[in-house]
Amino acid sequence: MKNTILFIAVVLLSTPMAWANPFAQSASTENPFLGAWALDIEGGGVGWLNVHDQRSFLDAELLWIGGSVLPVSDVYLANDNTLVVTRTNEVTKTEKGAADERKHIRTYTLRIKKSGEQLQGTMTGPSWGDVGETTQKFTGKRMPPMPDTPNLSNVEYGKPISLFNGKNLDGWRLVNPKHTNGFNVIDGELVNDPVQPKAGDHVNYGNLRTEQEFEDFNLKLEVNVPEGNNSGVYLRGMYEIQVVDSYGKEADSHNMGALYSRVSPSTTAEKPAGEWQSLDITLYDRYLTVVLNGEKIIDNEPVRGPTGGAISSDVLAPGPIILQGDHGNVSYRNIVLTPVL
Repeated sequence: MKNTILFIAVVLLSTPMAWANPFAQSASTENPFLGAWALDIEGGGVGWLNVHDQRSFLDAELLWIGGSVLPVSDVYLANDNTLVVTRTNEVTKTEKGAADERKHIRTYTLRIKKSGEQLQGTMTGPSWGDVGETTQKFTGKRMPPMPDTPNLSNVEYGKPISLFNGKNLDGWRLVNPKHTNGFNVIDGELVNDPVQPKAGDHVNYGNLRTEQEFEDFNLKLEVNVPEGNNSGVYLRGMYEIQVVDSYGKEADSHNMGALYSRVSPSTTAEKPAGEWQSLDITLYDRYLTVVLNGEKIIDNEPVRGPTGGAISSDVLAPGPIILQGDHGNVSYRNIVLTPVL
């Protein structure tokens, strides 16, 4: 009898399938949530979720309205048609008058169901204050597959369009008309100066967008960023090219000329703060090329989804050029867009 038990034990230990998690294996081969999803969030926000099992376990990255695309804290299948995703952020709390700090981890939970190629879900977590809970509903649709890398030498362009006349804000308006406009035309430059009052309520400055909307194009402009300031140029209202004082720093997806939190420059080409810099940007078939101050820093790289602050989740739709106005002081001039035919 002992020999028989020993034989069974040896067989079980030597058979990989005996100790595999059958549900985890099912998630790897039959998980209906695998892939990239564009999210439309209640209240007008845009998100992006990428679910994959490339390293033999379920993993995901998430963009939620603003900020960066970040790895999730956890993701798992609760059942055959419910995906649970958690994201966290750390907050530091200090008792009034005390020197010691206490770190708290805030957890936000997304419960997602799938119907056909559509997602429906809710995000629940603590409110920004110390009391209450927030719940946001959202829907999602599968991202269209990325096309093959285009041959930019075959692209034909139309007539250049000057987006800024150097005199006034004709052709531009606030994205949100309820916000305050910090942009003014000074000596032929489009200057944003979002000054906060020394006393009184915080002023919500807005982003400035073109009245016109565009598909694929080449965009050339000049920008001047004072020390410590930042802004951004949104392509089709969806993809932010970072504008920031990052002179002297190593290449990063949050530095000058980067596709914010998605594509890092291959090299650094910034000028010191306060100097005029040139950006030459080509968006074609969801591929991006950026030339900063005459040096190519992003070379025909795929744009796999929206960036934080996007106003639309539809990556195939035309959209405006947006200049970020809610961050810092910055000046623009010579803004010229040449559409792809």
